[in-house]
Amino acid sequence: MPYCYAGTRLATADNGINLYYRTYGHGPTKVLLIIGLAGTHESWRPQIEGLTGTFTSNNDETDSIGWSSPEERCGCSYQSSYHGIQVCAFDNRGMGRSSVPAKKSDYTSKIMAKDAIALLDHLGWRKAHIFGHSMGAMIACKLAALVPDRVLSLALLNVTGGGMECFPKFDRQTLSIAYRFLKAKTPEERADVDLETHYTKEYLEENVGTSKRRTVLFQQYVKGISATGMQSNFGFEGQVYACWTHKITQTEVELIKSAGFPIAVIHGRHDIIAQIYYARRLAERLQPMARMVDLHGAHLVSHERSEEV
Repeated sequence: MPYCYAGTRLATADNGINLYYRTYGHGPTKVLLIIGLAGTHESWRPQIEGLTGTFTSNNDETDSIGWSSPEERCGCSYQSSYHGIQVCAFDNRGMGRSSVPAKKSDYTSKIMAKDAIALLDHLGWRKAHIFGHSMGAMIACKLAALVPDRVLSLALLNVTGGGMECFPKFDRQTLSIAYRFLKAKTPEERADVDLETHYTKEYLEENVGTSKRRTVLFQQYVKGISATGMQSNFGFEGQVYACWTHKITQTEVELIKSAGFPIAVIHGRHDIIAQIYYARRLAERLQPMARMVDLHGAHLVSHERSEEV
């Protein structure tokens, strides 16, 4: 299996962790995808297929979950006409097949950004386009501030500024979702909550062949969660800690802006996890290099509006 050793601070005997990653496609243009809280590299499937035309990894000829096409997964269709692009997606520390530190202090957006930089070094990528989702976008901001000379462009999807901005808008729906998320013990329970948080209701109720998209996605979510396993308490609490302690200072903002690469802040208008107000505020801080792109969708607007993203 493809692993990258990240020799960052960690309370384990070997003083480092292993990051599980996959690469797709070939070519001089490099794209690093950084996923969010409780997500694995496979969450990037629409973007991987859209950029490279395949979900067959360069590391392994088989698809670990067994989805044969994007249509089978959610009834979507993608334009897969791009060439000359190589994509890397990986599991953050605390999730999937990557190492799971036991101490919350071993999870910060800066530490996880250094994980991503170690992966760039491992791949031999001097520069890359950096695309992060949710917590992954927080990590992407830190990466851009740490090594701005290695970033060709920065895409921040469904992002906030961390800390108090991580709180969703409090209402009956979000409180119910939060309670069920924390109580979920099985892939089925987790999949049910994930669908409600990731997509708009109208998207889930659309017909895909003879079934509702909700039914198709539920089956695939259960399969995916069963394949990678439920996230451990250590991993979940650590990644939440990373979100809670994240902050981009004005010095970091200036470092990012002065590097001169273009920035896109992309957000689903109906995201109940990351409120769009905070994404707009971050985009304003990053002007004139940043532009705000809001799309009709929820927290996984990358799946609902994959063509636009």
